[in-house]
Amino acid sequence: MDRVLVCDDDKEIVDAIEIYLRREDIDVVKAYNGKQALDLLEKEEVQLVLLDIMMPEMDGIEATKAIREKSKIPIILLSAKSEEKDKIQGLDIGADDYITKPFNAGELVARVKSNLRRYTSLGGQKDESGSIIKIGGLTINDENKQVFVDDVFVRLTPIEYNILLFLSKNKGNVFSSPQIYEHIWNEKPIDAENTVAVHIRHIREKIEINPREPQYLKVVWGVGYKIEGDL
Repeated sequence: MDRVLVCDDDKEIVDAIEIYLRREDIDVVKAYNGKQALDLLEKEEVQLVLLDIMMPEMDGIEATKAIREKSKIPIILLSAKSEEKDKIQGLDIGADDYITKPFNAGELVARVKSNLRRYTSLGGQKDESGSIIKIGGLTINDENKQVFVDDVFVRLTPIEYNILLFLSKNKGNVFSSPQIYEHIWNEKPIDAENTVAVHIRHIREKIEINPREPQYLKVVWGVGYKIEGDL
């Protein structure tokens, strides 16, 4: 059974989310501030974290930063703030997704299950084809879900890995932000331009020698993104 750590200083929200997730046979571990969440992650095995941004003692932003120093586990941020800058900030520090309060229970459950599926598929289930994609100095081993640049291991989050894999499998083809979003998130595009742009920037920072002059992950202005390079 999958386990999700739910962290919000509002106990009623935590209890409500627990009810929604348990209906889907997802176990829940509960915390009420960022420090409690970090302590529980040291003791409990979970596959995803739902974090409120505004909390006492340690907020969701600081907690996300701390989690990302040690783990690539999916993180979904919850916040009453709906401004674009808050969504971008959340993604920029390493969150995989963002849900604005008040949220629809069905949407929250769908987002959780979608991120769990991606994390599970990235976490060790082998691809019997043993497929390896090589584009110049970039190597993607889709059997063990690892990425190397010039033989140096690169740590990607599940979302980053899936975006890079998708574009690499379709080398040379240009995909718009909504197309990438729909393929990776398996749902209708929501704030696709900003969401995809932030993840693209993170991938570039990890795989490119000079992210401002990318060798592999390139933008086609007004159209979308593509992977280029010699096989």
